[in-house]
Amino acid sequence: MHKLITSPQNPVIKQLIQLKDKSRERKKTEQFLLEGKRELSLAIKGGYTIETLLYFPDLFSESEAKAMEHYNVEIIEISKEVFQKLAYRSTTEGIIAVGKTKSHTLEELKLTSKNPLILVAEAPEKPGNIGALLRTADAANVDAVIIANPKSDIYNPNIIRSSVGCVFTTEVAVASSEDVISYLQKYNFNIFSAILQESVPYHMQDYTLPTAIVVGTEATGLTQEWRDAATQNISIPMQGVIDSMNVSVAAGILIFEAKRQRNFK
Repeated sequence: MHKLITSPQNPVIKQLIQLKDKSRERKKTEQFLLEGKRELSLAIKGGYTIETLLYFPDLFSESEAKAMEHYNVEIIEISKEVFQKLAYRSTTEGIIAVGKTKSHTLEELKLTSKNPLILVAEAPEKPGNIGALLRTADAANVDAVIIANPKSDIYNPNIIRSSVGCVFTTEVAVASSEDVISYLQKYNFNIFSAILQESVPYHMQDYTLPTAIVVGTEATGLTQEWRDAATQNISIPMQGVIDSMNVSVAAGILIFEAKRQRNFK
């Protein structure tokens, strides 16, 4: 017999709203909310523990919900009012889940390739940009994404949404720029920092050895420590009026050049 919750004032629901809205709550409880069938299946594929499944029966059938029972998940039916309170986006398929966060230290980063290609993003401010970077990384099947000096936690609902669940299936680590640089140097990565100043065109470099491509914010670019640590500073020649492009677009151009040189291996 599964539970039924119809009131947004229910303490369980109030707690889940906190989880959705507050990074501090996610860190304290080591839990996060996700919504949508694809996101749920990718979280399961990524080895995440799903603790609770909440479903709105008009959009997600009871039989689909029951199928989750073999994952040892608590199933809760919710009313439309509760669903609307919890859902981050209006088009979700009537399903919200509570997952257990993972640790994302550099020490736990699993690099199986002998010749890894890594994307590093320093201090990305907008959750939507982080999600887009994760999608780009997934499309190119890079070995890992490292977020240096993060401005938001990676279980922010907007990151999950804009990454379309790629956050669950990509190797992700989070650390300070200083620690990331030490890590990359320890494992002999070539570091290519994307900046406009003192740089060479990106397509003139060799990315066939262990490579880290580093991008910064659109507003301020990379900090000095990444310029100093770079094997080479690289830039994308701009031919328009403005001198910057969206960070995930820039990352895509750079990563796929590296993949092309590696024959998309």
